Amino acid sequence: MQIIYLDHTDSTNEYIKRFLQKGENVIVCAKMQTGGKGTKGRSFLSEGGGVYLSALVFHKNLSAREAFRIMAHAAVAVCRTAEKFGAAPEIKWANDVLISNKKLAGILIENAVSNGFLHHSIMGIGMNVLNDVSSLGGIAVSLAEAAQKNCTAQEVRDALIRNFLTPSSFEEYLGYAKFLGNEVQVTEGEEVYAATAKEILPDGRLKVQTASGERVLSSAEVRVRLR
Repeated sequence: MQIIYLDHTDSTNEYIKRFLQKGENVIVCAKMQTGGKGTKGRSFLSEGGGVYLSALVFHKNLSAREAFRIMAHAAVAVCRTAEKFGAAPEIKWANDVLISNKKLAGILIENAVSNGFLHHSIMGIGMNVLNDVSSLGGIAVSLAEAAQKNCTAQEVRDALIRNFLTPSSFEEYLGYAKFLGNEVQVTEGEEVYAATAKEILPDGRLKVQTASGERVLSSAEVRVRLR
């Protein structure tokens, strides 16, 4: 797989789209982003000292029903990398990697579907390493802070690429989803309610138990309720 290293770009997810016509898998890394993207159209702080990369992968005969596995694999790659440097990461459904309930990394997936099959995926990963996240009000953490260990963005980037290129399983993803069994606060549109997180289904939906019965969530904001 071709790997491209940039000093800076607006967004690695946008930059990598210039390779779509070539039909080849590629990874693009940048030291900084000026227009990093998060989920739900949010911006992603992308200052120097972090790891920002996107991977373009073309698929063969992969059903669109398997799309969740693409995101799950990216999350596992981040968790493996954090563990290598001595941290204890967890996955919060569906695409946040946390340490001590603070966000270590964000993952943004763009899938292209044709006739019920995935044609290609663009997987964007932003990971805090040495960058200053203090302006985010305590909701984020850097790997260096969490692991209490000296590490460089380059070392973490190279480890993340190796872990991304190593296959993973859905069971490995579930092993990092330690919020399961705990009380959570669910936000679905204007509705906010308490529930217990029960199970992540193979298609990526989350099963929760509420006071009024069981629900299966396709998309929602889930926050672990601290005791």
